[in-house]
Amino acid sequence: MKLLQNILILCLMLFSSTSILAQKDSIALQRKARKMVRQGNELYQQKQYTDASVAYRKALDKSSYYDKANYNLGNALYENKNFKEAVPQYELTAKTATDKYTKSEAYHNLGNSMMETKNYQGAVDAYKNSLRNNPNDDETRYNLAVAQDKLEKEKQKNKDDKKDKDKNKKNKDDKNKDKDKDKKEGDDDKDKKDDKKKDDEGDKKKDPKKDNKKDQKEKPKPQQGKMSPQQIKQLLESLNNEEKKTQKKMNAKKAKGKKIKQEKDW
Repeated sequence: MKLLQNILILCLMLFSSTSILAQKDSIALQRKARKMVRQGNELYQQKQYTDASVAYRKALDKSSYYDKANYNLGNALYENKNFKEAVPQYELTAKTATDKYTKSEAYHNLGNSMMETKNYQGAVDAYKNSLRNNPNDDETRYNLAVAQDKLEKEKQKNKDDKKDKDKNKKNKDDKNKDKDKDKKEGDDDKDKKDDKKKDDEGDKKKDPKKDNKKDQKEKPKPQQGKMSPQQIKQLLESLNNEEKKTQKKMNAKKAKGKKIKQEKDW
């Protein structure tokens, strides 16, 4: 029993010593972090914003929840025109700050960073949050009015651009329709001409006699009833000769068919 008590006491002593050492280490790191922040501030005052940013980052390595280091790093990044990198630093400070004044300043600078990146909606929201924590800040109120104006112009521009885009698309579609219509009409006319040409060629191939009949119709016909005297004489002589031949044949036939009478034996 006594041995168990001694072990328990020893454990408590070790835990206490570890806790004391951890606290000492934590205090030492915080001191180093504060020292780095002071160095960063001196560099910031000298407008050496890149070196100041390095000092603030070192301070955060020593103490990651050092709000002042976060906020000052955001300022150094902003002054160095690294606006997008400054945004998360101000957001973290606005979230973790315990007093309204620090929150208001963080939101104000967050709004400025978003204005620089042309995120006007984000800037409007940030300025409003700043004014909620410090309603008497006229500079923030002015910046809010500017951000709202730019936001409205941006919305109107986007609306106009959409209208223009839709109008251009409609005009393009109409032109394409007209082109298709003209092409279709041209194709129809071409098809009609081709069909007519084929029909004409087909007629010629189908009825070749048609042209002959046409030619025959166009040829002058011999006129009847108009014979020369010589032709009339020859015709009459021919008719007489034919008539004589016919008569001779008839007589020959009659002679040949006549029976001979025999005398009777009485």
